[in-house]
Amino acid sequence: MKIVLCGPPHSGKSCLRYGLKEAIKALVSLPYPYVITACPDGEGSWYQETAGEHLDLAQTLKMANKKAFTEAQATIMGEWVKNCENPLALVDIGGIPDDKNEIICAHATHAIMISGDLRHLEEWRDFCAKLGLVIIAEIYSDYCGVEDKSLQLCADGVYRGTVHYLERGDMSVQYRPAVMELAEILLRRAEEETNERL
Repeated sequence: MKIVLCGPPHSGKSCLRYGLKEAIKALVSLPYPYVITACPDGEGSWYQETAGEHLDLAQTLKMANKKAFTEAQATIMGEWVKNCENPLALVDIGGIPDDKNEIICAHATHAIMISGDLRHLEEWRDFCAKLGLVIIAEIYSDYCGVEDKSLQLCADGVYRGTVHYLERGDMSVQYRPAVMELAEILLRRAEEETNERL
């Protein structure tokens, strides 16, 4: 499973990536999640932990890594996704459903969408449909909220729920109820995918 984390800018995609990776690692039966950072904002998988300890350093390194995003870079990142053989990969992309993100996601299989404004998810649904990505979940990112809302399986086969206060450097994201639920959903999905291939 090559799962794209997508949604508009400043939705909490990278924070969710960190929390989800850590929650998945806590589930012993699930394969270690491989993370592909494919966004132009200069944040690698290192950012969340660094920001938790040394915010100024994390911001300095982010700015040093931030560069113009070219089609050549998108093509290289698309090859990373294509050639990934890990049983579970999380692909963190930029917040615009453009041609570059299409190149990156051409060989992905699934998507988790997140946004602080659910109206913006329609363009991401179109993006996923165009690439044939199976949407696993649509998450409302409630920055000012004080609690998660449990993920519910809807009639269209998509889980929907709320994650609150996704803040860079907050190391507790992995313990949020909706993040832990999503990790368990991915466990079940990974097992189903494996069984179908056998």
